[in-house]
Amino acid sequence: MAHVRQSIRSNITTALTGLTTTGSNVFQTRLFPIEESKVPALCIYTKSEESEYSTMTRPRTQTRALEVMVEAYIKGTANLDNTIDTIAVEVEEALATDATRGGNAKDTRITSVDIEFNGDAEQSVAVARFTVAVDYVTVENDVETSA
Repeated sequence: MAHVRQSIRSNITTALTGLTTTGSNVFQTRLFPIEESKVPALCIYTKSEESEYSTMTRPRTQTRALEVMVEAYIKGTANLDNTIDTIAVEVEEALATDATRGGNAKDTRITSVDIEFNGDAEQSVAVARFTVAVDYVTVENDVETSA
């Protein structure tokens, strides 16, 4: 079995694989070598997680707030803003189809999007970072199962 956090990340990866713009260029990593043949692409990784105990009796129930990053990478010489917006539509709608992440979460929502452009190379590179908040619950002695 895997930590519920890993199951959620895998579910997000599956939900975002096969989108029209990024296709199968979806990677579970925070380090992405930008190769011409692999963009546009999405990278998915865990940024942080906070947890608090919601019961006093052991084993205690933990309410967790997970931040998953979805980074969209594109290259080009024109229309980068429009391509980012197209990817945003695809990512947001795909994530909205199952807020429970396959029954592992209580809620999923995008809390922010940051966009950066770098025009130093022959082709400009744009990166859109979607912060995805996922709330879920576990019991402290069984973090492989959502409660």
